[in-house]
This record gives sequence, C-alpha cells and structure tokens, in this order.
Amino acid sequence: MQRLPLVLAGLCIATAAQAQYLQSRSAVQAPVRPEVDRAYTQLMAAPAVQRLLDAVRDDHARSIEDLRRLTEIAAPPFKEGPRAEAFLASLKALGLSDAHIDGEGNVLGLRKGRGNGPTLLVSAHLDTVFPAGTDVTVKEHDGRLHAPGISDNTRGLAVLLSWLRVLQAQQIRTEGDLLFAANVGEEELGNLRGMRRIFAERPEIDGMLALEPVPEGSVLIFGTASRRYEVVFSGPGGHSFAAFGRVPSAIHGMGRAIAKIAELRTPRFPRTTFNVGTVSGGTAVNAIAPQARMAIDIRSDAIGPLLATEKKIFDAIDAGVADENRRWGVDSLVVSRRLIGERPGGRTPSDTAIVEAAVRANTAFGRRTLFRGGSTDANLPMSLGIPAIVIGSGGSTGGFHSPDEWIDVREAWRGAQNSLLTVLGLVGVQDVSAPLLPKRAPVVN
Repeated sequence: MQRLPLVLAGLCIATAAQAQYLQSRSAVQAPVRPEVDRAYTQLMAAPAVQRLLDAVRDDHARSIEDLRRLTEIAAPPFKEGPRAEAFLASLKALGLSDAHIDGEGNVLGLRKGRGNGPTLLVSAHLDTVFPAGTDVTVKEHDGRLHAPGISDNTRGLAVLLSWLRVLQAQQIRTEGDLLFAANVGEEELGNLRGMRRIFAERPEIDGMLALEPVPEGSVLIFGTASRRYEVVFSGPGGHSFAAFGRVPSAIHGMGRAIAKIAELRTPRFPRTTFNVGTVSGGTAVNAIAPQARMAIDIRSDAIGPLLATEKKIFDAIDAGVADENRRWGVDSLVVSRRLIGERPGGRTPSDTAIVEAAVRANTAFGRRTLFRGGSTDANLPMSLGIPAIVIGSGGSTGGFHSPDEWIDVREAWRGAQNSLLTVLGLVGVQDVSAPLLPKRAPVVN
C-alpha cells in the first residue's frame, strides 16, 4: 500500500501501527499515478465536459426543487416505499425505461455506456433515521433549508437526479455503465440490507461511489465495523413493598450493568466506541421490574478491538446481574442477548484507481483531500474487496439525525460538479478519456 504524508500538528504518534492507522484515517493530499492525472487533464480540457459541468450549475435550482419534494416524502427505516416510488418515476421520466424497484425496495436504473468500460454503482440511500409521523416539512431561514433527513441523505438523491438529467441533456456517452441506485437499509437497524441485495444480485459491479453529506474534499475509504445487541434482563418481579428483599429487579440489574459498561476503556487507535442507546422495562412504579432491555452499539475501525470490547461488555453485563442477585441472595435474575445488527468493516486502499480519481478531481476544483472513515453503505462492498468510496454531494450541512437537520445549498452545485467529475474519470467519456476503474475478474462459483 502507498504510504501517505501525514499532517497532524502537535500530535505525538506513539507506534508505527498508530501511524499507519492515522495515515489511512486522516491522511492529506497524496500524489496520483500519471495515467490518472492525464485522464483528468483531458477531461477538464474537453469542451463537452465543460458544458456538462456548466449544466450542473445551471440545473441547481431544479435540483433544489427535487430536494424539497423528496424530503417531504417521509422515508422511515423499513418504510421507504413512497419515496422509492417517487424516485423511480423520476428515473423513468429521465429516460431510464428499465428502472425498477427490486425485491428489497432499492430503486435501480442502468445508464448504458458504450460497452468498453466498467460498471460503476452510484448511490444514495432513501431511508432516514426519523420515525413515521415526524414532521418533514422543509423550512427556510438564515439562508438554510431545515428538515429531518434533508442532508442525510435526500441531498444525495437529488444530486443523482441532477447528474442523470444533465448527462441525458448533454448527450454524454460514457465508456462504462452507470448503475444509479436509491437504496434502502442504511440507517438504524437496516443492516445494509439494500446493499446486501444489490451486490448479491449484481456481480458485474466493478466499483461503487456513494454520496453522503461529508465535508468538501473528504473521501471515505475506511468502513467502520459495528455490532448491535438487544440485551434482555428477566426476573420474577413482584410488589415493590411486599416482595422487597426477596426479589431482584431487572431494571436494577440492568442499571448495575450499564454503570460497569460506562467505565470501560477502549483503544484510541484504532478508534473503538460503544453506546447503550435505548433502555426500557418495568410495568409500574410500585412493581419490581420483571423485565428490562437495552440496545448496545459497538464500533471499531478494526475487528480485533471490536471483539475485545464486545467481550468486556458481555462480562460487565454478567457482573451486573451477579451483583443484583448477590444483593438479595438469589439467582433468579437472568440475562439473554441477541445480535440485531452487524455491519462488516473494510477499507479501500489509497493507491487504488477509485481513490486516486477522487483525489485528482478534488485537485481540479482546488480542494485538498482528507481521507476519513465511517459506517456507510460502502462498508458492504469494501468487505467484499470491491473498490468503494463515499464522497460529498455539495453544500454545507449540520444537525444530522436531529429534527433541526439543515443544509446550506448556496453554491452546492460546486460539490455536485466535483463528484460528477470523479465519476467521469472512473467510467471514461467517449473521445475524451479511457476509464480508470478496472473491470473485476469474473466471480467463479
């Protein structure tokens, strides 16, 4: 793997392993191979490409109309259907007559190239974290658009439509194929179900570029692995006065476990985290709780620390139950756990064509590249060894996963241009540049 320069002022790196991790996690500008540089020089010099990028700018108002329209179609996890239907109608109206919704709920539409290049999946997820009934009306103030899910990831959906619209209007022929996808299952307990379906059924995909609300110049090349558990504490329960002293409380046992979990320490390198996200239980204020449950999220940029932290959490849970039973001299409080979500981890090496293309496109727009990690749809192809990156869709954003999520779309078209230029280099443009993304070897079953 190519070694990258690291600029992190004032940071003392203790070990070579930490240095390597930080290089992949937070590296700065890297050189690209001559063929990558040459391809983007050709693209930026081509009048047809300049007209296309100008068309992205000119399509900005239309893309914001799409952003408002799609944001106001609620898409809670596992209930993305209405938004999917609206997106499908847009793809068909833009000329992808074979566009369809697959068995998992993903919207897919193929824009064929000349047949001389790879197949690149370009995607943005349909679902938001917000439950049914959330007010998703778009409101504008302080120069920003505010609404739950407007930047994560409805902006990505609107940009996909803008790209398709300008590619069709400008009659740009790519060498490779572009598979447009508005997928389900990225948020909450979706468990990447949309991407799992796509990659199970589409072995022809040679690479993936996903849009998310990441800062300008950022390229996500690291897929953070995660495991999520539901933990249930069960006991006999009883009256809060009459049974006191003889019956353990499921809620108290859970509380003891949470207190122990909260004291755990995790590695800074690779970054490893945990969180007790939800708790519930009990039947009444005057009843010793017969049951309590909590949901735990564990994440890491490396599988070893993730599994080690998972074991510490399980030990803390068992110790909390033992303490509650010991407090009352019983053994009637028990605990069970169930895996409710798992995202594989992975990484796209920084010296691969898909990453170098993003770096060179950033350079063309005067941007310095920052490599990052995250837990996204790209985790799935990364875990399969398929080149995948996540880049931004334009605009400054904030308030993710909160009711006051917002996006400033003034000049957001610049980010959409930047990302589209990355795509063009990967699939190639007729009479301008050859595709940079290599075709994968056929899968042999």
